Amino acid sequence: MVHPESKIILLVIPQNRFCDQQLLDLKSVFEEIPLKTVILSKSGNEAVGEMKTRLIPDGILADWDKRYLPNKKYDAVVVVGGKGAKNSIWNDPILPQILTDHYRAGKVVGALGLSVVSLARAGLLARQEASAPAHEGCIRELEEAGAFVVEEPLTFFNQIVTAGDDSGGKLFGKKILELLGFV
Repeated sequence: MVHPESKIILLVIPQNRFCDQQLLDLKSVFEEIPLKTVILSKSGNEAVGEMKTRLIPDGILADWDKRYLPNKKYDAVVVVGGKGAKNSIWNDPILPQILTDHYRAGKVVGALGLSVVSLARAGLLARQEASAPAHEGCIRELEEAGAFVVEEPLTFFNQIVTAGDDSGGKLFGKKILELLGFV
C-alpha cells in the first residue's frame, strides 16, 4: 500500500484567469486521499480564477524545488488550464524543464485545457494522442509539436495525462491517483 502522506503533487496554475472548476475538482479528488499538494504560479502573488476564485499560491514556480522538496522530485506535476494559460503558462521558461525532468524521472505529468500546450512545448507530446480544447491556437501548437489531437475528454500514455475541457477535472484527478498507485 502506498503511503499517501509521502506523496506530493505540484499544481501549477496560470497567474490569473485559471480555471476554477479544474482546480476545485482536482483538489476535491486529491483531498479524498490525504496527500500533499503544492500550488505554484509564476509570481506567487494572489491569483484570480475565471469565476473570481481568489487564491494565494504556496510560492513561485522558479522556486519549485527549494522550499518544498529539497533534493527530491514531486510524484506528479499537473498544470491547470484556464484563459490565463496562454499568457502565463505557454511561454514560461522554467515549466518545460520541470515537466521534462519529472517525466524522465518516471513521475506522472499532466495538463488540462489550454495548459496542454505546456506538455507540447516540453517536447512530451510528439507522436502521441492528446486531448485539448477546441481552441485554434492550442490545437495549432499541439500539431506543430507532433501531437495527434483527439476529441476525448481524457487521454493518457506512459505517465502523461491530458484533459481537453473544464469538465474533466475529477476524471483527470482520479487518473493521476490511479497512476500514482492509489486506485
